[in-house]
Amino acid sequence: MTLRNGKEFLMIPGPTNVPEEVLRAMHRPAVDIYEGPLLETTNYCLKSLKTLFRTEGKTYIYAANGHGAWDSALCNTLKRGDKILVLESGRFALGWGEAASVSGLDVEILPGAWDKGVDPMRLEERLRQDSTHEIAAVLVVQVDTASGVWNDIATLRKAIDAANHPALYMVDTIASLGCMPFEMDAWGVDVALTGSQKGLMCPPGLSFVAAGPKADKAHETADLRTNYTDWTFRQGAEHYQKYCGTPPEHLLFAFHKALDLIFAEGLENVWKRHELLGEATRRAVAKWSKKGAVEFNISDPNARSNSVTVLRLANGDAAALRAFTQETCGVTVGGTIGELSGKGIRIAHMGHVNAVMLLGTLAAIELGFDKLAIPHCKGGVQAAIDYLAAMV
Repeated sequence: MTLRNGKEFLMIPGPTNVPEEVLRAMHRPAVDIYEGPLLETTNYCLKSLKTLFRTEGKTYIYAANGHGAWDSALCNTLKRGDKILVLESGRFALGWGEAASVSGLDVEILPGAWDKGVDPMRLEERLRQDSTHEIAAVLVVQVDTASGVWNDIATLRKAIDAANHPALYMVDTIASLGCMPFEMDAWGVDVALTGSQKGLMCPPGLSFVAAGPKADKAHETADLRTNYTDWTFRQGAEHYQKYCGTPPEHLLFAFHKALDLIFAEGLENVWKRHELLGEATRRAVAKWSKKGAVEFNISDPNARSNSVTVLRLANGDAAALRAFTQETCGVTVGGTIGELSGKGIRIAHMGHVNAVMLLGTLAAIELGFDKLAIPHCKGGVQAAIDYLAAMV
């Protein structure tokens, strides 16, 4: 018997559910790329990105996924052979470092663990050792969807300052922007980037970069620029230069509508919704974990993100659990990746998600625990309900 007939939805950490309003915004003819409403759309999106990133810096739009934004950040600010320091806390900062290696950069990894955030003291210590300032940039993710970690970007900035180091500070916010606080200028971030398909509630295919004054200065001497990523070209007077060619019109229409939805709710309210849903998920996992077979991947409670929760199964088949929630209940939860591959599940609570969707997901998982005889302490869903009832 199946219970899945009805509205199915994704609870994976990207791509996420796309609101009907955003889908409808794309259902329109193509328009002139040189004048008219598309120019207004571009201006609105570029200005709104400043609001999302909390910056007065320049913003750029790419018809690319997050890897394209990685390349843009590197190619526009660095020189061949420059050393960069990649802060490990999961899979995706390492992936950014791999992209840097392909670009001809000298990549050093500050080793970290997949169960906790980056240690600011270790970062400060490593930068103090770099007395000749060979390290040109520090790369980190705010939220890593492979591990479920949240890194304290403001505190890491303080570590860089304490070491009196001039390296550019680059932050990947692909899994955090539009989900939790990010203050690019206030926190001293030089380059920030994100993608359209997670907290920003759009289809995959757009990525965004914000550059502060220090990054602009570095751009003047960068020698890794490519025609497509070049910030100088994209600052040109012609509208098509904003995209280095034909704009991705329909994705821009979608992004415009998604921005409307975010601002109608209020950015701080969006952050609060994610905080509530994230904590409700953690209350459920904490309850389930009391029998020891289910546990948080992130050992430090303060480093657990509000956009995705990763849990490990000591006993039980994670693939079978995911198959049950999808095939029987119509809810797709994420599988673990990287060094955690096959060891657990990832519950996303980012983007176009409300309490009903989250509670339904938690109920499907708990039902799967029962059906598959995976040891757990019952009452996880009730713990989530109790928390939300006390908060609303």
